[in-house]
Amino acid sequence: MVDPLVPPFLPVAIAALLLPFLGRRAGHALGALASAAVVPYVWLTDAGTHLEVPLFGFRTVLYNVDGFSTLMGLIFGFIAAVAVVYSYYSDADSIQTAFALSYVAASLGAVFGGDWLSLVFFWELMAVTSTLLVWYYGGRAVRAGFRYALLHGVGGTLLLGAVVWHYDKVGSFLFSAAEAGMAGEVAPVLAALGIGVNVGFVGLHAWLPDTYPRPHIAASVFLCVFTTKTGVYGMYRAFPDGHVAIAYMGGIMAVFGATFALFQNDMRRLLSYHIQSQVGYMVAGVGIGTALGQAGAMAHVFNHILYKGLLFMTAGVVIYRTGKESLKKLGGLGREMPITAVSFAVAALSIAGFPLFNGFVSKGIVISASHYEFPEGPLVVGDFHTLELLLLIGGVGTFLSFIKFGYYAFLHGEYDGSVADANRGQAVAMVSVAALCVFYGIVDGALFAILPFDVTSDAAVGHVYETYTVDHVVEGVALAVIGLVGFVLIKKPLSKVGRVPDVDSLYNPLALYGTRALVVGVTELYAAADRAVVGLARRSTKAVTQPQATVADATGSEPDSMRAGIGTSVVLVALVAVAVLFVLLI
Repeated sequence: MVDPLVPPFLPVAIAALLLPFLGRRAGHALGALASAAVVPYVWLTDAGTHLEVPLFGFRTVLYNVDGFSTLMGLIFGFIAAVAVVYSYYSDADSIQTAFALSYVAASLGAVFGGDWLSLVFFWELMAVTSTLLVWYYGGRAVRAGFRYALLHGVGGTLLLGAVVWHYDKVGSFLFSAAEAGMAGEVAPVLAALGIGVNVGFVGLHAWLPDTYPRPHIAASVFLCVFTTKTGVYGMYRAFPDGHVAIAYMGGIMAVFGATFALFQNDMRRLLSYHIQSQVGYMVAGVGIGTALGQAGAMAHVFNHILYKGLLFMTAGVVIYRTGKESLKKLGGLGREMPITAVSFAVAALSIAGFPLFNGFVSKGIVISASHYEFPEGPLVVGDFHTLELLLLIGGVGTFLSFIKFGYYAFLHGEYDGSVADANRGQAVAMVSVAALCVFYGIVDGALFAILPFDVTSDAAVGHVYETYTVDHVVEGVALAVIGLVGFVLIKKPLSKVGRVPDVDSLYNPLALYGTRALVVGVTELYAAADRAVVGLARRSTKAVTQPQATVADATGSEPDSMRAGIGTSVVLVALVAVAVLFVLLI
């Protein structure tokens, strides 16, 4: 084992700063090596190791190692290295990749922070760097990035409010200061809403499908990994004992995201909705709150990063080679792009939870926890409980969505013209990740070894988990069959469905016109006050310098004395002072 000399985010951050000045090839090589180095560095560091530093005058732990942060560091470092290679071979320039690596560094800082102050600091830095990554592409990404920044600004503010409230209750920012997570009654609510933005709670989720289809294809690979998964980690820190409402929200996310994904024709928009759906399983595991549920949540974080990154890479290659993003404009690419098609098939079977692929293992842990270690809930069908049913329905929706994706992109029809497959670097990146999706599906013990709790030991979990039981395999195959039959039945009517509005169809116009009304209202009020002040100032000046004329104007005749003019000027000056004060307050 090694003693940590520096937090793991620091080498990645340095690589991000140097990358634009080293030339494109050398800079990307440095970025890939710095990210890859995080994996052994984290793996060889003992649990319990921590680095305490003062931050803003408070006691903070900038580097804290436990089972949860170690798992996050391993997968973050690996996928970042792969994404840098993919970026280089997908023609991303050095500045874009530098923004991406700064985003990676901020995410690593968040998951290795040992206190709320460190986490919030990197949380906000993560929002800034990811916004810059989106904006850099220009075009439609600019407005999407602006909306992204606004929503994450609101979420970060809510989380900061929760942290301040928590500090007021316990007198410390350290996670260890409160075993039950966020203390008090207000802080947990604020934390759930603030973190809920990052993980895509239903109603707070529309930034996902709005933002991730907009930037460069390589940027989407980074974006699909870090924000939502860091959110799951933050949700665990806020609710280490779980919460019923959090668990049910996860189940609803699983169904909602899969349903809306089914209606999409834009490839990356479909994949973005499925981020929400799959994160729902993780949120459900955190909400269940048991060791089995939390282990399942973290296992699904690990697996999801692999197959979701792979899905965005395959979609990116299709866009890179064809220039088309809509499934309606594609077809028959399986014959033209066999490496991309096979990589997609592996990722699709993984995300859908088919046996022998990694999603089958981690989804199974969460579903098992929902059955054995969570209340039955109001809806029970046979031996299936409410949360369990939601997760299973989400699984059917996932099969439906990816059968649709694969059918229209790779199987249906003929592609007009010839198109090249992934280039060498893209192929290496995709095949490497695809191999791990299969490996962790078959050798499930390798995944169990890096989880924070041993799901195979009755000393660690309340219900021992076994992956390849007859019931579990039958369940996985049954979901696939239902999905396949369902797609055959709904394929024709589904093809006629246009764009289905989401909640952003309501709040985007409301925010636009509401903001415009506020700006115009304040501007016009200021202009009216300004006109009143100028008018009063002129009258006041005239009253002081020409009191007789002022009184004559007011009464139509000469005054008997100057007293009336002086009195009028005093009143006018007072009114001017009040008006100026009013304008300043506005």
